[in-house]
Amino acid sequence: MPVDASSEQGQREAVGLLDGITTTRTIRRYTDDPVPEAALRDMMFAATRAPSGSNRQPFRMLLLTDGPKAIDAKRIIGKAARAAWEAKRSRDSYDTGSGAVEDSPKARMARVMQSYVDEFESVPVLVLPCLRRYREPNSFEGASVYPAVQNLLLAARALGYGGALTGWHLAVEDELRALLEIPNDVFVAGTVTIGKPAGAHGPVRRLPMRELVFAETWGASVDWEDPPGTRFTSAGPPSR
Repeated sequence: MPVDASSEQGQREAVGLLDGITTTRTIRRYTDDPVPEAALRDMMFAATRAPSGSNRQPFRMLLLTDGPKAIDAKRIIGKAARAAWEAKRSRDSYDTGSGAVEDSPKARMARVMQSYVDEFESVPVLVLPCLRRYREPNSFEGASVYPAVQNLLLAARALGYGGALTGWHLAVEDELRALLEIPNDVFVAGTVTIGKPAGAHGPVRRLPMRELVFAETWGASVDWEDPPGTRFTSAGPPSR
């Protein structure tokens, strides 16, 4: 990734690719620090290097920082995010059961999410990853935009920043299209926020490989063991 002397050399971490993949957390809490243009440039460059169907590169990144339209877009999405989270918090019983235990993973997640949506208008950077459709919508078209999003998040992590991919825009997509002049043939694939982490990246917790990778037959677990020190999670429904 090209970086000149004006970039955030002090922010860059010596992170190998595999280490970056296994330690890139979803970051929803940010400091008030702005993201320098040089760092944004390098993140966007990484995003544009992503693969896409037939190498058409139909993805586009709509970058919003602190301009008038960015402020309006953050306000519109923030309002939608708070409504969506309020409904999910109630529907998924985040305040009962283990959620009522202050230090439980469920309670911690509820606090982080509430803070995230309450402070959405102040996120340093908002990115709308989009796809210029060149054929009828289909279930595979995300393969031409989401790799660019993953590149963006990995580059943010390498540069000392972090991000979160959400679908908060869905309830207000028409309003966003009008504000940002997004053509009708463009698929808005998500909402990505980026900033300097108030917390930190680190090893992610996921289900063991044996529960997620099958050999030859569905449900036939591989023999591999996760590397020593791997931390696991038991959240979510049964994996099979």
